[in-house]
Amino acid sequence: MTGTSPLEPFGARLRRAMDDRGPLCVGIDPHASLLAEWGLNDDVAGLERFSRTVVEAMADRVAVLKPQSAFFERFGSRGVAVLEKAVAEARAAGALVVMDAKRGDIGSTMAAYAESFLREDAPLFSDALTVSPYLGYGSLKPAIELARQNGAGLFVLALTSNPEGGEVQHAVRADGRNVGATMLAHLAAENAGEEPLGSFGAVVGATLGDLSSYDLAINGPLLAPGIGAQGATAADLPRVFEAAVRNVVPNVSRGVLRHGPDVGALRSAADRFADEIRAAVASV
Repeated sequence: MTGTSPLEPFGARLRRAMDDRGPLCVGIDPHASLLAEWGLNDDVAGLERFSRTVVEAMADRVAVLKPQSAFFERFGSRGVAVLEKAVAEARAAGALVVMDAKRGDIGSTMAAYAESFLREDAPLFSDALTVSPYLGYGSLKPAIELARQNGAGLFVLALTSNPEGGEVQHAVRADGRNVGATMLAHLAAENAGEEPLGSFGAVVGATLGDLSSYDLAINGPLLAPGIGAQGATAADLPRVFEAAVRNVVPNVSRGVLRHGPDVGALRSAADRFADEIRAAVASV
């Protein structure tokens, strides 16, 4: 069952948020070592304190918050309840929420995953969801359809920053195009004619270096992990993404989160990254 008043398409809402707040996406990644750095126990109470602090510090100033679902799910139903609250509070404060769950399956199972995150009245409804297309791009159809119905979006794994990804994403098809390029082409078709920005984006690592052989002009957002702790900097973005850099949503997690639990320090770190990213994008 969907809501009676579908949201404005995710791409349009994201474009406005990026223009108003800058394109920074901050991850909410409460893994055990980071909880320890904050002086928190690796338990539900620590999880709740961590996520509440990040939302308080970030949700009224960054364009996107990206909770990593796995770090909440590991605590079972109580962890998922913390995630539900974090998503609702982040969205209420004006941030767009991209749920980093990387779901991928077929048929009714894919539809059920989509309903968990993309149905407007679902407890975990998010503005967008990360998905894996490696059961075939067509397997994502239930998620694509539900996202369209509810004004949500998807970020499809295309050219990821992990070294292992290349054995799949760089594999060459019979038509001579590799798998990553094929995913980008599917997304470009999905977003054709959408203004000011399509709702179906790609995950493309900021650490990948020269991507000039790929057509990143998909008329959709490019979620770019790798800024900060993984080694990429804001200054790398124009070189990696070239003309598509205005549609890049750079994701920073540890580079910001390690400044917690102090709210002011978290905000200052996010502001520094946001300013650096704005300057890099403006230079193109």
